[in-house]
Amino acid sequence: MSIQTIEDTKVKAFPAKPAEVIAFTAKARRRFDPLAIAGKLASALLPPIVVIAVMLVVWQIACSSPTSSLPPPTQVWNEAYDLIAHPFFDNGPQDIGLAWRVLISLQRVAIGFGLAAVVGVALGALVGQSIWAMRGLDPVFQILRTVPPLAWLPLSLAAFRDSSPSAIFVIFITSIWPIIINTAVGVRNIPEDYRNVSRILRLNQFEFFVKIMVPAAAPYIFTGLRIGIGLSWLAIVAAEMLTGGVGIGFFIWDAWNSSRLPDIIVALAYIGVTGFCLDRLVAAVGAFVTRGTTAK
Repeated sequence: MSIQTIEDTKVKAFPAKPAEVIAFTAKARRRFDPLAIAGKLASALLPPIVVIAVMLVVWQIACSSPTSSLPPPTQVWNEAYDLIAHPFFDNGPQDIGLAWRVLISLQRVAIGFGLAAVVGVALGALVGQSIWAMRGLDPVFQILRTVPPLAWLPLSLAAFRDSSPSAIFVIFITSIWPIIINTAVGVRNIPEDYRNVSRILRLNQFEFFVKIMVPAAAPYIFTGLRIGIGLSWLAIVAAEMLTGGVGIGFFIWDAWNSSRLPDIIVALAYIGVTGFCLDRLVAAVGAFVTRGTTAK
C-alpha cells in the first residue's frame, strides 16, 4: 500500500473536526439609568414623607384649639425658626445653635460608647469562652443591666465630682450590658470546627481571638453595638438634664424652665434624627464588616 493510500485512509478514518469558533462577548456595561435611580429614591423616601405629612396635619388639627396646651406645627415654625434655619449660630458660651449642642453631646457619647465597646467585647468574649466566668459573671451582669441609667448618676457625681466624666460614666454603664451579652452569645455559638482548626494551626489565645472569634461572632457583636449606641444616646440626654452644661439635654431642661415648648419640640426632632443616623451608621459598619457571614 502506498503512502498516499495510507494517508487517505487516515483522513477517512479520522476526519478533521471543523475549527471551533470561540465568540468573546463583552460584558454589557451598566448604563446610568436616571429613571431607575429616581424610582428607587421615590420608593425609599415617599412613604416616610407621606407619613410625616399626615402626622403634621393631624397635629395641626389637634392643637389648633385656643385651649390646647401644646403648640401646633405652625406656631413651632414661627417661634423656633432661628433654631431650625440656623443650627450653627454661635453668640456666646450658652447661646449656640442646636447643631453645636448635638455635637457636644456626641463627643461624650463617642467616649463613653467607645469604652463600652472595647470593655464589653472583651468581657463578652471571656464570658462566652469560659464556663466558670459565665457562671460567676452572668448573674451579676443580668442584675446590673436592669438598673436605670439615671440611678447611676448620683454615684458617678460623688466619685468624679464633675459633670462631664459623670455623664460619660453613665453612658458607659448603660450601653455596656447589651454588648457583653450579645458578644457572649456569639462566642458560645462559634462552630466547633472553627475551634478545631485553631488547635490544628496551634493559634495562641490572641490569634484565636482576632482571627477566628471576632469574625465568627461579629454579627452578634454588632447587634449589641446597635442596641448600645441607642442606649448611649438616650442616657446622655437624660444625664445632661441633671448635670447641666451646653449639651442638647440641658437645652431641653432649660427650655422647659423657660416655658419654651416650641424649642423643646425642635430639640426633640434633632435628637430623633441624630439617634436614627447613629443607628444607621453602626448598622452600615456592621454590614460591611460582617459581609459573607451570618448569625446562626
